[in-house]
Amino acid sequence: MGADHPTILIVDDEAPIREMVDFTLSADGFGCVGAGTIAEARTLIAEISPDLLLLDWMLPGGQSGLDFAKALRAGSQIPIIMLTARADNVDKVAALDAGADDFISKPFSPSELKARIRAVLRRSGSPAQAKSGDVIEIDGLCLPESTRRVNADGVLVDLGPTEFRLLHFLMHHPERVYSRGELIGYVWPPNVYVEERTVDVHIRNLRLALEPSGRRGMIQTVRSAGYRFSGH
Repeated sequence: MGADHPTILIVDDEAPIREMVDFTLSADGFGCVGAGTIAEARTLIAEISPDLLLLDWMLPGGQSGLDFAKALRAGSQIPIIMLTARADNVDKVAALDAGADDFISKPFSPSELKARIRAVLRRSGSPAQAKSGDVIEIDGLCLPESTRRVNADGVLVDLGPTEFRLLHFLMHHPERVYSRGELIGYVWPPNVYVEERTVDVHIRNLRLALEPSGRRGMIQTVRSAGYRFSGH
């Protein structure tokens, strides 16, 4: 659909849930397509390139939604929100580590669902939320808002979803120092416990991804304060 009408792919094996979500989102201007299996979801992703994936954790066929999220992240940066009846914090962290951008525990309210979708689309730089062609570029490091495919001097930089969100946020605020707690608040979804040392792990991963292009030093540690992005 057009930039003002994001397309949402709903992957859930329960037809009543797909229909309820479709009804809720369509009334708010979203375009919705449903899939009952991972096989159907793969086909639809290739055919329609949805702006966001609503993915149920428990799916038939031997592969869970969590497994599918991990597989997708090997070659796609499509935003993913996991739908799950699991409320344990360990499961929420597992979903984020698998590549999900956020999660919603069942049962959920229509207003929460719509708010989380909008928030993820904003954070992800989805074409549905960003102007086509918008690119952040600092000293040869380019972050296209519309594709989420970061490159350094034209060479693709392979980033995980959390590393992308970190870089996206820091490049939007160059030279400003952010504490670990602030980064957790800005980059991670709300209502999930993230330890400060988890930030250090993802910062390290981000630096390793930037190292081949000689840009590891753009992510700077400010002692006793936090981290900043610097193009100098």
